[in-house]
Amino acid sequence: MKQLIIFLILFYTTGLKAQFESKVDTLDVTTNGNAYKFSPKKLIIPSVFISYGILSLTNDGLKEINTSTRHESSEHITPGAMIDNYMQYAPVVAVYGLNLAGVKGNHNFKDRTIIYVTAHLIMSAIVIPTKKWVGEERPDGSSKTSFPSGHTATAFSSAHFMFREYKDTNFWLSISCYPIAAMTGVYRIFNDKHWVGDVVAGAGIGILSTEMAYWLFPVIFKWFTPKSNDQSLIILPTYQSKQFGLGIIKTF
Repeated sequence: MKQLIIFLILFYTTGLKAQFESKVDTLDVTTNGNAYKFSPKKLIIPSVFISYGILSLTNDGLKEINTSTRHESSEHITPGAMIDNYMQYAPVVAVYGLNLAGVKGNHNFKDRTIIYVTAHLIMSAIVIPTKKWVGEERPDGSSKTSFPSGHTATAFSSAHFMFREYKDTNFWLSISCYPIAAMTGVYRIFNDKHWVGDVVAGAGIGILSTEMAYWLFPVIFKWFTPKSNDQSLIILPTYQSKQFGLGIIKTF
């Protein structure tokens, strides 16, 4: 997970170690209520993507698309590019980078970090068990954890995070990372690591995870908000056993 280093650097630069006081840390649900309300319409796109991916596991027509796409890509592309390992994090780096440059999104540093971490945890809770449960073999035969694509899920979760943060202030900027997310999925196919259905399902899971994070945010926000000025919250990155993570220290 070395590719997380860039994200962690931005995390520090934009104020990773921060104390939050209740007088400046309030959530205006009345103003931004629609951003946190469940909407069935927002389930349409991720549901279609995830359904396609599931059907591709058993439907002969969709399985043929998987194999024919792999055949075509293998004729013109040599696997081995590592760019997809980094592209998946480009959207979230863009969000924090833009904030560092003074381009404000819909949430402050702490709130957007809570949302992003929540989305990533939801996505991981879906992707990791599903990979083991489905047991689909990768195109290159390296393992049986092909479905769904974790790289693509991460990329689309981050791209949708970018969309949600900037859609109200700069629409074209907000959608600018979707092509990067799409190319991440394409490169997973080029690198012979995933079938088309894996990538499409991963995209759906990524979008759904971010939507769920925004729906849950008002509830999670309360836990991270001190009830008095004597309380504080510190979020720090951790590194142990070659794994990155986040440590949370809350004083009462």
